[in-house]
Amino acid sequence: MPKKRKPAERPARSARAAPAAAPRARHVLDLPLLLLAAAGIVLTAYLTLNVWFGTRPAFCSADSGCDLVQASRWSTLLGMPMALWGMLTYALLARVLWRLRTRPSSWRLAFALACLGTAVSWFLTTVSVLEIEATCGYCLASFAIMNTMLVLLVLRRPAHLPQHAWSKVLPVPLALSAALVLGLQLHFSGVFDAAAGPEDPYLRELAIHLDASGARFFGAYWCPACMDQKKLFSASAPRLPYVECTPSGRNGPLSIACQDNQVRDYPTWTVAGQRRTGVLQPGELARLSGFRAPPAKAAR
Repeated sequence: MPKKRKPAERPARSARAAPAAAPRARHVLDLPLLLLAAAGIVLTAYLTLNVWFGTRPAFCSADSGCDLVQASRWSTLLGMPMALWGMLTYALLARVLWRLRTRPSSWRLAFALACLGTAVSWFLTTVSVLEIEATCGYCLASFAIMNTMLVLLVLRRPAHLPQHAWSKVLPVPLALSAALVLGLQLHFSGVFDAAAGPEDPYLRELAIHLDASGARFFGAYWCPACMDQKKLFSASAPRLPYVECTPSGRNGPLSIACQDNQVRDYPTWTVAGQRRTGVLQPGELARLSGFRAPPAKAAR
């Protein structure tokens, strides 16, 4: 008869059981803050696209408060729409908020970014009310979003940060915010760039007159002489009746308007039935277009 096999011996249990692995800490996604950041991105992206495509936002009719704010000199910074700067700020905030899931220390960076965004929002809103004397619903919506995010970040202060630690957290964000607002004020005062500063009354009226009289300034975005022509009008350059001849790029086809006017050199002016090429001084443009201004405002 076959021998019965002995059951395999089980290894003896150790006197002490191995300690259970510590549960991994769970990090909760701050959904309200992320939704606010997403709303800010959508809002500012919409405004940026309207600027790039030369259209007005919905419910922003001509000469409305919204239109005045969007067309003001405070609506651009360093050649880019202010809305684009806002979109980048919201996007960076969203990225940092996402990191908070695994890195609670990122709260300080999120708080600093919210402080900067809120400071700029207060600056632009104050300018809108006091200088432009108009308000924009889209800008006020962004103002509300950014301020709400700052308040929520304050309320969601990490547990490891005691109340008295605010004296160590606040100085840097507040100093950066104050420096940023001061820099914006100096920039829009024309200290760094005259084109960003207040408009000269004579140049402003001349540019408006040229546009109303049917004059046209044909040029190209890559043309140095065209840039020189715009610089002569400083902050009033956006009011010039400018026509871009190469919207598809330097080697692309000419725009229809430039083809119809047989533009070959930049800049080319058509004023009161006369054609001129090259950079024209404001005084020459005033003479050609029949513009008259009080002697005190005449261009030198």
